[in-house]
Amino acid sequence: MSPAPADFPLWAAILVALFLLIGSGLTFLGASGLLRFKSFYERIHLPTLGTSWGAGGILVASMIFFSVTQSRPVVHEILIALFVTVTTPVSLMLLARAALYRDRTEGNESVPPIGPEPEDGLPQQTE
Repeated sequence: MSPAPADFPLWAAILVALFLLIGSGLTFLGASGLLRFKSFYERIHLPTLGTSWGAGGILVASMIFFSVTQSRPVVHEILIALFVTVTTPVSLMLLARAALYRDRTEGNESVPPIGPEPEDGLPQQTE
């Protein structure tokens, strides 16, 4: 049974509110990067970091809230944080590499080539 809102300690309410504000603010900043930046490569970085750190703040707030209300440590949110921490960079790299491959095959000049091209056009020989 959950305690009444009047029974919830003030220190816990302040911590929960603080982490919720920090987490939602970071998530908002990450989402605003989608609107502010122009190219795909610029857009992919800020939402990845913002939503990861934002989710972390919200998960910490959830851990504090449910640990206080249930009078026992509630740490299953750590599994969620671990999943987000592992999957977000992997999806970032896969999306970026797919876009880079697409841009290179289409001959987009704004994307750097795979490696330095020799001046004579012949492959470099290693000794």
